[in-house]
Amino acid sequence: MTVCRTRQGEVRGRTSPDGVTSFLGIPYAAPPFGALRFRAPAPPDPWTGVRDATTHGPTAPHAPYAPPFDALIPENHIPGEDCLNLDIRTPAPEPGAALPVMVWLHGGAFTNGSGSASGYDGSAFARDGVVCVNVNYRLGSDGFLHLPDRPDNRGLLDQIAALRWIRENIASFGGDPDRVTVFGESAGAMSIGTLLTTEAARGLFRRAVLQSGACHHYLRPASARLIAARLAERLGIEPTPAAFEAVPLPELLAAQGELRTAVSADPDPARWGEAVLNMMPFEPVRPGLTLPGPDCDVDLLIGSNREEYRLFLVPTRRLQAFPESSLRAMTAAYGLDPGEALPVYRDARPDATPGELLDAVATDWFYRIPAIRLAEAVPGSHLYEFAWRSPRFDGTLGACHALELPFVFDRLHDPSYAPLLGDRPPQALADAMHGAWISFAKTGDPGWEAYDKTTRTTMTFTTTPTAVPDPRARERLLWEGVR
Repeated sequence: MTVCRTRQGEVRGRTSPDGVTSFLGIPYAAPPFGALRFRAPAPPDPWTGVRDATTHGPTAPHAPYAPPFDALIPENHIPGEDCLNLDIRTPAPEPGAALPVMVWLHGGAFTNGSGSASGYDGSAFARDGVVCVNVNYRLGSDGFLHLPDRPDNRGLLDQIAALRWIRENIASFGGDPDRVTVFGESAGAMSIGTLLTTEAARGLFRRAVLQSGACHHYLRPASARLIAARLAERLGIEPTPAAFEAVPLPELLAAQGELRTAVSADPDPARWGEAVLNMMPFEPVRPGLTLPGPDCDVDLLIGSNREEYRLFLVPTRRLQAFPESSLRAMTAAYGLDPGEALPVYRDARPDATPGELLDAVATDWFYRIPAIRLAEAVPGSHLYEFAWRSPRFDGTLGACHALELPFVFDRLHDPSYAPLLGDRPPQALADAMHGAWISFAKTGDPGWEAYDKTTRTTMTFTTTPTAVPDPRARERLLWEGVR
């Protein structure tokens, strides 16, 4: 057993045979319940003696993913109120080691996920000389529901509280508080996109990796009020903090899941606001889109997967059943002229079905174009695209959303990833991708040229990773001027 000191007290971790020491379930804030429900995170209470940190702490309350995603995306459920906690894995648990630090913010549409899922085990990062920290933060209504007289974006406030805790304590675990890289996927990456322009987060991280999410997704306050009203209506209560606090947690979580289904079934902007486009009723609340500018002092690595939207079309059997009329309607909803845009997408995919074209258009709107815009806004950023195609679902799953995760974490053999990966995923690709993330955290350079508007260099991660100029330029140009 190994003991390290934090400002709240000492913690005891466990060292594995490969030399990685894990400290699990350390609270970075007080339990967000009782008088602290729907409030900004409060500091954790100190303790006396040595606190055991050899088992994962509670996860933020969330309902399971709905089928079929419950079998495809890794997460876990650990009950308990002390859910604002983090895990640390380090190769050198001692002050003075001054190793780079990587802080993981998990995805899950702001309603699901947990930092302690086995697929996010950061041991490979620690093995390669990085202190890896995984954060749990509030989700769904507790984290992101807009409520009167309560702070918005409580889940983001949790993330900031965790980053402050890391800055104050990580040196004891061998980390350098001035060399922190925050990295996240999907909702985790979208969180980082917001943190980049949040004054309270300034100075808490030096580098950032945004995987399949950027600065694109948020709810304006008027839309956030609509979401709160719809949830209250479903529960038969007034949309007030006291009323939501009185709802039993299982009932509230079930209603959150029903809300997302309702948005999909009735995509009326008058009822749901911006949520009708991405079907995410819980998101950061912001008055408008804000991008960091050339004076951004954070190094950025940004990217997306080539066929992100197939995760939502293939397992649900929508890919081949999607009608042409709906394709045209969705393309228009994303802000493109279907008569102009769809022929361009079809030129590169002459045999594509409407569902396959929807994948291409939605992937661009949701993931690729926001990544490009962020890279354009911050000179010196590095851009990537993950293009290795999964053999699952007879090869139709493609380079879908979340597929890059086992490669980034170098956990191809974690059982939780098998439903996405299939048999014999290429270890050489994991070596390349994981190695690029390590290099970026250590030096700010992942191994290829920075993105600029002239060359638009993009690293394409396939079996043979290759840096290429401006992939699918004609399709990119369609989005000029579209939010």
